Amino acid sequence: MFKYKILLIYFSLLIFYGCSKETENVSLIKETNQKVEMISTYKEGMNLLEVGDYFAAGKKFLEAEILFPQSQWASKSVLMASYSYYMQDYYSLAIDNLKRYFNTYPKDKNLVYAHYLLAMCYYETIEGEKKDLAPLLLSKKELNFIINQYPETDYAYDARFKIDLINDVLAAKEVYIGRHYVKKEKWIPALNRFKNVLENYETTAHVEEAIHRLVEIYFKLGMEEESLKYASLLGYNYNSGEWYEETYKIFNKKYEVSLPKNEKEKSKILSKIKNLF
Repeated sequence: MFKYKILLIYFSLLIFYGCSKETENVSLIKETNQKVEMISTYKEGMNLLEVGDYFAAGKKFLEAEILFPQSQWASKSVLMASYSYYMQDYYSLAIDNLKRYFNTYPKDKNLVYAHYLLAMCYYETIEGEKKDLAPLLLSKKELNFIINQYPETDYAYDARFKIDLINDVLAAKEVYIGRHYVKKEKWIPALNRFKNVLENYETTAHVEEAIHRLVEIYFKLGMEEESLKYASLLGYNYNSGEWYEETYKIFNKKYEVSLPKNEKEKSKILSKIKNLF
């Protein structure tokens, strides 16, 4: 996750730079004591952030917001507090502040950054396919929002990459649950899980195993025609993989897959799968 934090640092610096210029301009104008105190507190937060005292920085930024909530600095203070908590791995605090930011500053110019930071907070809490994937789905929702609303930004470019990683974990979860159903001999739920991998996560590395499991289940159910259909699909697309070998064993070497003569003749797996349902 380190490289993602580096990316967030880069995006945050853009906000930092804009704030520093405003500080210089504001210092030339006679301001009320309230605003001067708010700017001073904001600067303290920046200094703490630079030396790596993220939790203390987050508190200072929130103090700055309270001191002058009507100013343009208020929304930036909330974002910087959220970013500070993110850097400290206090994701729940960062998420709470970001949610409040959306409600309080719905028209702020840094909304895309806020959505990206929120997505990353959820993303960092992912622990694998055996754990609760609710944060993963929330992260994907935020990333899709960025892609749809801000398609030409750097945030959208990175969001597309992370969605691919998220889909891989979601596919792994489907396969994990499907295996559990197989052990319990709950064939219908197992079939649904493995078919879901083929339908919704066809670009992930888990498709090959999902197809094999479908071959295996249909064979056990005595539905040899369905089993052969998926075996053919597996052989057509993954004829040199480990799951193809496992599938071959199911038929006791009586079933042979006719492989395409020309690799270029292979169509995308999705077009093959759609014909099965």
